Amino acid sequence: MSNAAPESRKEAARSEAEEALFGFWVFLMSDLIIFSMLFATYATMGHSLAGGPGPHELFDLGSAAWETVALLLSSFTCGLATLAMRYDRSTAKTLFWFGVTLMLGLAFLSLELHDFFTMASKGGVPSRSGWLSASWALIGTHGLHVTSGCIWMVIMFAQVAKFGLDPLVQTRFMRLALFWHFLDIVWIGIFSIVYLLGVLS
Repeated sequence: MSNAAPESRKEAARSEAEEALFGFWVFLMSDLIIFSMLFATYATMGHSLAGGPGPHELFDLGSAAWETVALLLSSFTCGLATLAMRYDRSTAKTLFWFGVTLMLGLAFLSLELHDFFTMASKGGVPSRSGWLSASWALIGTHGLHVTSGCIWMVIMFAQVAKFGLDPLVQTRFMRLALFWHFLDIVWIGIFSIVYLLGVLS
């Protein structure tokens, strides 16, 4: 009787992993399509400044570089959390590294919000030109995804506190890690195409 609950959760974990895997990949592919469309829109609107400010006036490469460092480091710490969960079976290490990942994600969002306020103060609002609309849409959508990832981490912390690192929780953590790494890849594209090419071209 005492082993019934753990066995039940193991079976639930296997069932959820099988059922959710396809749906999760469909979700990631749909997200990839959304970002591909936003990148395509940005490329189309790349020179539609309408006499307004452009990348040289609005973008701070130093700030964008720090955002990139924060997000890439968060991907590394997310990987360490995954390793601690899968191989060390250490709840403390897993929560520590996911906590560091969360802090880096919040640091990224703080820098990004600062950049948005700076752009707006210089007249770089979305309604000013097609290029600005495309820039805000692309960068803002990514920022919303990072925000969702941070909220997801907080929810997972609560689940660990309640259930520990049982198979069901581990499965959900793995999907969170995949989502987070996906956002890092998208950001590399944004930094390279929007910031670097925008300022250096």
